[in-house]
Amino acid sequence: MDSIMSAVTPRSPAPTKKPSELDFRSGASLEQLSAQVSELVQLEQGEFRDQTALEVHTAKDFIFNMLGLVQKVDQRLPVANEYLLLSGGAREGVLDLNPEDLGDYVKGADFDLDFTLLVPALKLHDRNQPVTLDMRHSPPCHSWLSLRLCDSNILSRWSICCQEESGLLPGGSEEEEDQGDVGEIAAFLFSGKGSIPSLDSPQSLDGCYFSPSLVVDWFWNVVSEAVEELRRSQQRGIPTPERLERNGPLTTIILQAGSSRVLYDLLPVVSFRGWPAVAQGWLTANHFWDGKITEEEAISGFYLLPCCSPLGGRPDREWRLAFSRSEVQLKKCIPFPMAQAFQAARAVLSRILTRPRTGLTLYHLRTLLFWACDRLPAAYLSCPDTDTAGRLLLGLLDDLAHCILSKNCPNYFLPQCNMLEHLTDSQALLVARKLAHVRSDPSEHLRAALDQAQQAGQLKKDLGAATNGHGSPGHQQSNGIISPSEDKLAQRLQQLVTENPGKSISVFLNPDDVTRPHFRIDDKFY
Repeated sequence: MDSIMSAVTPRSPAPTKKPSELDFRSGASLEQLSAQVSELVQLEQGEFRDQTALEVHTAKDFIFNMLGLVQKVDQRLPVANEYLLLSGGAREGVLDLNPEDLGDYVKGADFDLDFTLLVPALKLHDRNQPVTLDMRHSPPCHSWLSLRLCDSNILSRWSICCQEESGLLPGGSEEEEDQGDVGEIAAFLFSGKGSIPSLDSPQSLDGCYFSPSLVVDWFWNVVSEAVEELRRSQQRGIPTPERLERNGPLTTIILQAGSSRVLYDLLPVVSFRGWPAVAQGWLTANHFWDGKITEEEAISGFYLLPCCSPLGGRPDREWRLAFSRSEVQLKKCIPFPMAQAFQAARAVLSRILTRPRTGLTLYHLRTLLFWACDRLPAAYLSCPDTDTAGRLLLGLLDDLAHCILSKNCPNYFLPQCNMLEHLTDSQALLVARKLAHVRSDPSEHLRAALDQAQQAGQLKKDLGAATNGHGSPGHQQSNGIISPSEDKLAQRLQQLVTENPGKSISVFLNPDDVTRPHFRIDDKFY
């Protein structure tokens, strides 16, 4: 009887698909926004073919060879240097630089791929070498750097970029300066995990200040000379420097490498190992990366950038603390939907922040990304629902709008530093209005970013076809690193990759004869 009853009992209705959640402000479907975000991210990443990979590799070799020439001729850069290569130009928010110094370059029109390279002018990695970060004169996240405690070799090598300081601290008297607390000054010293050497008085730290403005001038001059030397000895198969320009502290070079125009933003910095004492508080807090990477990876080093405070800072003295090495590690721990949302927000905002420069950069968005990952549960940020990326995109835009209106964006590593303190009311209002326009119709702005990415991709294809097929004015075929009509190098490399899975493959080119490449598969040459 039970079986009969169960056979005639009406079945429960099939579960209906949950309707897509809507954004209250714009009425846009979060699922549709997420689909646009995914499409934009895929389009921005582009098709990184074998030919493009070889062109990027050759452009990188040109930059490193040029810097090697600088070291050989000028002999000031460290012989065994450690560069940090960041994906994306300075305009992409990879560094905290003042926006008026970034220059105007448009992907597709001016370049196809962009990178930022931190070039240590000084590499202070010796834990036994005392280094003075003198923050008595600067707002948070900025410091003067005295080389007085460095060895005589460093002092003689960099004397052209050092200046003595005369006068009193702003707002203080000579008597007050003399009574400075040695312990307080010592707290600003870089010590790694070692002890801080004792100092007789704060005045023992004064003088011999490493001047960022002089370092930037020096770097621009030596790079310009090296690039001109390479231009004079141009060889077939070597990328051609198309543009060399100075943008504030940046030296920007655009290389024509085959069908790709590769932009490099070069920035001279001071490199440190360990962690500054002023940022020790960051290590004691809970973070989203806890348990995903080790503390040693997260605090492997930091930099000083030649960039002063926008609030009356001194460009001839003031350096800005940067934790780019740590950020590279932290990015590995960001949930994928959040990373997608950030990339889409960056593409949308880059279009509205370019003109006029308003004191806001995409690095502020990057900072909010890290804060959001600390604040929100990982399960929420990595939710597999189809509307997650759209929801997170709107959250980042709302976060940024709140920070702008309150003119408050704490630095992720040094929360005592408000990165928007310099914004005027008129600047904040202008950016807030632009953001409100984006927030009222995010789908339309995503479509505009998609169109721009598609146009940039088409421009690169057109240029590649002209360069590799028939040549183009100003970009002769002899300047390309790959010519399909000559040696089919990209196709040959693809064949080797397919036939030798899991093996290490290298390609060697003779600059004097690129028509005869040599390949190495593991330890065998062909």
